[in-house]
Amino acid sequence: ISVSYRKMGEPPLENGLIPFLGCALQFGANPLEFLRASQKKHGPVFTCRLMGNYVHFLTDPLSYQRVLCHGKYLDWKKFHFTTSAKVFGHRSIDPSDGNTTENINKTFIKTLQGDALNCLTETMMENLQLVMRRPLVAKSKTPAWAIEGMYSFCYRMMFEAGYLTLFGKDLTGQDAQKGLILNNLDHFKQFDKIFPALVAGLPIHVFKTAHHAREKLAEGLRHENLGKRDHISELVRFLNDMLSTLDDVEKAKTHLAVLWASQANTIPATFWSLFQTIRSPEALRAATAEVNKTLESAGQKISFEGSPICLTQTQLNDMPVLDSIIKESLRLSSASLNIRTAKEDFTLHLQDGSYNIRKDDIIALYPQLMHLDPEIYPDPLTFKHDRYLDENGKMKTAFYSNGIKLKYYYMPFGSGATMCPGRLFAVQEIKQFLILMLSYFELELVDSHVQCPPLDQSRAGLGVLPPLNDVEFKYKFKHL
Repeated sequence: ISVSYRKMGEPPLENGLIPFLGCALQFGANPLEFLRASQKKHGPVFTCRLMGNYVHFLTDPLSYQRVLCHGKYLDWKKFHFTTSAKVFGHRSIDPSDGNTTENINKTFIKTLQGDALNCLTETMMENLQLVMRRPLVAKSKTPAWAIEGMYSFCYRMMFEAGYLTLFGKDLTGQDAQKGLILNNLDHFKQFDKIFPALVAGLPIHVFKTAHHAREKLAEGLRHENLGKRDHISELVRFLNDMLSTLDDVEKAKTHLAVLWASQANTIPATFWSLFQTIRSPEALRAATAEVNKTLESAGQKISFEGSPICLTQTQLNDMPVLDSIIKESLRLSSASLNIRTAKEDFTLHLQDGSYNIRKDDIIALYPQLMHLDPEIYPDPLTFKHDRYLDENGKMKTAFYSNGIKLKYYYMPFGSGATMCPGRLFAVQEIKQFLILMLSYFELELVDSHVQCPPLDQSRAGLGVLPPLNDVEFKYKFKHL
C-alpha cells in the first residue's frame, strides 16, 4: 500500500523519523517510554510504522478482551511460524504449508499439559537435584561458601536440568555428558545473544560465531545423536514423528526451536524469582515457611545421599506464596509483544470507538504497559511478594482499571490462542528450583544492599528481560 494516505476511521499514525524503519529505533531503544508517550499524544489506540509494517497498538487493558473476540479476522500463527523459520533456519512448520501431519500447537498442548506434564515435572525435579547436588559428592563434608553471579548460576542449573529433561541423558556416561552440556551452554548463549537481531530480520550469516553455534546445537539434536540418549521427553518424540516431511537436519532445527522456547524466558524468570525472594526478608520468610510445610506434609526429607525430593503436581499446585512470588517477578520483568495479523480488511470495534484495519496489518498488545500501570498495580515498580494473594492467602484474581474488574490483568505468557503452551511447565520448574534452593542451601547476597539490576531492554518484545548486569551471591549446603 502507498504509505502516504490514511483512510477514514483508521487509528492515528505515529510515522517515525526514517521512512522504512518508521518508529523502530525509538521503539527499540525503550518501548515502554515510546508507547507511553504515543499513548499520551494519540489516546489508547494508535498505529506505528515498524520495519515497513503498520502495527496498531492497543494500550487499554479493558479492550484486550474485545481483540480476542475478533479471532476470525486475525491470524496469530503466521507471524510466529515465519519468525521461527527465519530464526532457527527450518522450513515452514505452518500446518497450512503441509509439512506437518497434525496441528503443531495440538502436539505442544498434548505433550506439555495434562498427564504428560506430570512426567516432565517429575523428571525435571530429579534432574535439578542431580545438577545441584553434584558438587557435594565431589567435595568433603564441611560445607564452604561458594560465590557466583546469580544469573550465571541460574543459567547453568536450569539449562542443564532442562536439556536433560527434554532430550534425555547421555548413555555413554557422566563425563561425555558434562562436556556436551558445557559446550551446548556456551553455544546457546552465543546464539541467544543475536536472537533479537534475527527476529528483526537480519540474516544469520552476518554473525559468524552465532551461526556456527546454532549449527552445532542443531547437530547435537539430530536423530542419530538423540538415539544415544535415554529417557527422551514425549514432546521431542512426538515432534520427530509428526514432522514427517522434514529431513533430519530440519527436524533438528525444530528441536532447537523447542530448546530455545524452553530456556530463553525461563532462565531470566528463574533469576528474578530467586533474586527478589532473597532480597526481601518477608518474601524469604514466607517462601521458606511454605516450602517447609509442603515438604513436611508430603513426608519428604532432604538428604544429600538419599533419594531426591519428589513432589506431585497437586502438591506443587498448592503453593500460593511461591506462585505469587513468581507472578510478581514476571510482572516486573516481562516485556512480550502479543501479535496478530489481519487476514482481511475489517472493522475493530472497541469500547471507545471503531477502527478500520487493513489486511496484513499487525495488531499488537504490549502487556508491560498494563503490568506497570499504577492504577491496576499501586506502586508498580516495587516488588511485593504477596501482591497476588488475597486476604485468605489464596490466589488473588480481582484487579481493576477505571473501577471495572479486568479479565486480563497478567499476561507474561501471551493471551488467547497464542498463550504459551509450555507456561504450566515453566512455572512448575521455577517453583521446583526455588523449593530446592531454599531446602538445600543457605543463601545470601554478597552485598545485602545491592541495587536491583536494570532490565536489558535490547530484548523488549521477546519475553522476560534478563538483568543488564549480574548480582553476586553466596551459597553453601546446609548442615544436615
